[in-house]
Amino acid sequence: MSSKEKNSIQLLQGTLDLIILRTLSSMGPRHAYQIATRLQQVSDSLLQLNQGTLYPALVRLEQYGWIKGSWGMTENNREAKFYSITKAGEKALAAETARWRQMAGLMERVLLEES
Repeated sequence: MSSKEKNSIQLLQGTLDLIILRTLSSMGPRHAYQIATRLQQVSDSLLQLNQGTLYPALVRLEQYGWIKGSWGMTENNREAKFYSITKAGEKALAAETARWRQMAGLMERVLLEES
């Protein structure tokens, strides 16, 4: 295992959807490579998403109606599917954000008890 792999973090189940929704909500329409690059930047390269992880999540979110995709041209003149968050996606983002903040608060209390 390389040091890069040792330093990377594993996503908890359910977090990828929230991360994608938040990215699209804050940055506007993006194609998959832009989403992956942004998440790598925000995480200081701790989060490395490959196509086998990201694309199924995008398909799932599109099936839920939380994002919609439309074809367009990238800055390099390549055709790509650009994803944007929908109104239903904004509602899901708000609900999931509240749920994760509650969970993070719970974990913080548990961890403080142990010290």
